[in-house]
Amino acid sequence: MKVTFNAVHFKADAKLEEFISTKVEKLCSKMGDVIGAEVTLKLANTDAPENKIADIRIVLKGNDLYSSKQCKTFEEAADLAVDALKSQVEKYKNRADK
Repeated sequence: MKVTFNAVHFKADAKLEEFISTKVEKLCSKMGDVIGAEVTLKLANTDAPENKIADIRIVLKGNDLYSSKQCKTFEEAADLAVDALKSQVEKYKNRADK
């Protein structure tokens, strides 16, 4: 499975990409029909310290799973987005089993 990164208006650090990629691949390993994953990292145009946004889309046959979170760091935003995707994965697997 391939994880594609898109950092809007900045260059993402290799450590950050590896951290997020590991989390996404671990989540996707529990599913069989994953085509790939797309991660978009961007900065919100606000003065608040919680201006880092991580959008994660898991591309499946048929439907995609998507989560977007905004936090103080990209790592925290990615963690929360993956946690939100975990519940979506469970719902998807339960629906597919029926």
